[in-house]
Amino acid sequence: MKQVVDYVVASHGYSQRRACRLMRQHRTNQRRASTRNPRTELRRRMHEIVAVRVRYRYRRVHVLLKREGWRVGCNIVYRLYREEGLVLRSKRPRRRKMAVHRQARHKPMRPNEVWSLDFVHDQLSDGRKFRILTVIDVYTREALAIGVGERLRGGDVASVLSRLVCMRGAPSSLFADNGAEFTGQIVDLCAYHHKVRMDFSRPATPTDNAHIESFNGSLRDECLNLNWFTSLTDEKHKIEAWRKHYKHASQHPSVYVVEEKRFC
Repeated sequence: MKQVVDYVVASHGYSQRRACRLMRQHRTNQRRASTRNPRTELRRRMHEIVAVRVRYRYRRVHVLLKREGWRVGCNIVYRLYREEGLVLRSKRPRRRKMAVHRQARHKPMRPNEVWSLDFVHDQLSDGRKFRILTVIDVYTREALAIGVGERLRGGDVASVLSRLVCMRGAPSSLFADNGAEFTGQIVDLCAYHHKVRMDFSRPATPTDNAHIESFNGSLRDECLNLNWFTSLTDEKHKIEAWRKHYKHASQHPSVYVVEEKRFC
């Protein structure tokens, strides 16, 4: 506000008293130097978080800051969130893609280090639509799990991930797009509980998650397009049978390297 009053005085020739009256600011605040902590490091960290979590508002930014050890209140985060211009627009214009500057993705060097998740849509013979959650190991290309249901939400994603963690252990990172099922609080809390880093794709950039896109193409060409599903039970049996066949008959060459080292 002090800079605004100075601008009014310099541009319009008003006195400081009149400029303060117009801006509804007390003159003592204009003359006295501010002793407030600028919190430069906190502002920089908030910019880094919002650059990756492009749909996070100030409350979820505050949660991430507390997890990292920042001792700061929600009101201060809200004030800095507005001062830095990080407030999301309520309505985004169409035909405009958000450009997000991001670091290079983590490259897995061993199995069970990075998992990738995505959704596939299809319908039954009676026209009812259903969704399929696919989870693969990025290093071995192994199909870890395929969840099927009419309505799969964030809770279903967290349930599948928790079951896989109990069976195989937690990975280091999870690759996913910016869908509401993956960016929701339930999946975020599940990842934080298992100490897994969520790595989201850039909007409208399917190449950021190319491995799962390739797997989904195989699932559609080799299973969904060749079968006629009469019910969800029939669909689950056929898709699970295809997953087991894909796991043993279509393994990536890196799987054989891992198995050779295991037997040597």
